[in-house]
This record gives sequence, structure tokens and C-alpha cells, in this order.
Amino acid sequence: MRIKALILGTALCLGLTQTACTSQPAAGQEPEQPAQKEVCIQLYSVRDLLKETDSLENVLKQLADMGYTSVEAANYADGKFYGKTPAEFKQLVEQTGMKVLSSHTTRPLTDKELASGNFTEALKWWDQCIADHKAAGMKYIVTPWMSVPKTVKDLQTYCDYFNEVGKRCQAAGLKYGYHNHNHEFQKVEDKEMMYDYMLQHTDPAYVFFQMDVYWVVRGQNSPVDYFNKYPGRFAMLHIKDHREIGQSGMVGYDAIFRNAATAGVKDIVAEIEQYSVPVMESVRQSLAYLQEAPFVKASYSE
Repeated sequence: MRIKALILGTALCLGLTQTACTSQPAAGQEPEQPAQKEVCIQLYSVRDLLKETDSLENVLKQLADMGYTSVEAANYADGKFYGKTPAEFKQLVEQTGMKVLSSHTTRPLTDKELASGNFTEALKWWDQCIADHKAAGMKYIVTPWMSVPKTVKDLQTYCDYFNEVGKRCQAAGLKYGYHNHNHEFQKVEDKEMMYDYMLQHTDPAYVFFQMDVYWVVRGQNSPVDYFNKYPGRFAMLHIKDHREIGQSGMVGYDAIFRNAATAGVKDIVAEIEQYSVPVMESVRQSLAYLQEAPFVKASYSE
């Protein structure tokens, strides 16, 4: 097949001008450059490199030089991101040419709050959290984890809680979402599939889902089936693999990206949790896979 393609390409080329064949720009024109794809990087991917106090600026620069276009934080604590104030974090990211896109953080309900359904104290925490994320230039806040509730009643309480958090985010001009692992594909009380229940009982106006496609597959489910079942609910995708993205062959990225419009995807985030090469080479290889994949669009934002 490759030899035939080369022969065909040569034959076609013979019928074209030298300029067209060699893809040279016309006089006075700049060479056409391939569009840089918008790919966010979850900073958890480089967590081991961020342990040193002054490492953040250097790591961000390396990620930007690779071609990543934005970051998702995973270290919000005490009003700071990686030890930096929201304004400082925003400045460090933006001076590299990247944007601050999103953040993984949450405030779980206490047993008392879960039993009573009273979120007053929890929502006070969220009010400050939302203000800090807005100051940092975030577009999204994402809850990255919740345990499997013991009862369907508790699961409903969490759905009500997430709706309230989402309302506050929306009022501040941010979007709120939930990120899955594979435990959400268990049934609560042997009745309700946790993930489906959350999708059905959170308000799409206030809560989106950041699908981690790797964990959906590990949970023995199809991302595309979920796109079709709940169209428009997945504003963000976490693109992940067993190690470097595209390495395992177990995740059907082609089908996932070709159905991104059905899913409602607006942004994609690369996350690399385990590595077969040094960390920076791992995140570089993962980005290269996405940049070179013909089924990945340059941008999913409107």
C-alpha cells in the first residue's frame, strides 16, 4: 500500500508545478504552518517535578515549549495553587504563553452534612474556593473524586450538593464538573449504577462531566456509548492511557474523538499518571501522539 501511494504521489506531482510539488509558498507569502492543537496538561502528570519550592516556573516553561496550551491544577490548598496566590499562579502560567484552564479540587461532605442534607458550611468553603479560582483565571472547577455512597439517598444528597456548587460557579462565571474513575461503575445498594445516577440527577445547567476515558474503559464501559446516551454532558475529556497516551492500544481514541461533538466536548486534558520513560519525555510523547493523530481537531472550543 505504501509503495502504491508513493507511485501515485509521484504521478500526481508530475502534473503540477514545481512550486505546488514542493509545497513552497508563492513569492511574498509566509510558509503555511500547521495549526497548533489546543491541549491542556493536568499538572498531576508532573507532580514529582513540582516538589521543589521553585520548580513550578521551570516546569511550566518546559510544558509550554513542548506545545501544551493550558494547564489544569491539582494542588489548591489554603487559598493557593502550588504555594502561589491565585494572581501569582495566573501570572506564572500566562507568562509562558499558556492559559489557566481548570482545577481539580473539592470539599467532601461530612457524615453530619450527609445525614442532614445541610450544606451551609460546605458552601462557605466553596464561595472562597470559587473566588480564588476566578482570580486565577480558571474556566472550570472539577471535583476529582468521591467515594461510592453507602445508600442511594446519600448519592442523591451528593447530586443535590453538586447542583448547589454548580449554581455558585455559574453565578461567578465558571463551570463546575465531576471527574470519574472506574469505581463509579458500581451499583449503589445493588440498585443504581453510580455514574448513570449522577448523570441523571445533576442539572445539566449547573454540572458537566469531565470524562476520564481511560477509567471508563477500565470500568468495562464504552465512552462513545455514554456520549450517545447522555449527549452534551461531557464538556471536558481527560485523555489518559495506562502509561503514555496511545501506548496501550486499549482505549479507542479514534472513535472517542470522532464522536466528540455528540459528547459536547469543549476542552481536552492530557493526564499521564504512570510512565515508561522519564516524566518530561512521557508527557512529550503523549502530546506528540495527540498532535499527530488525524482524528484530533485543532480546537474543540466554540
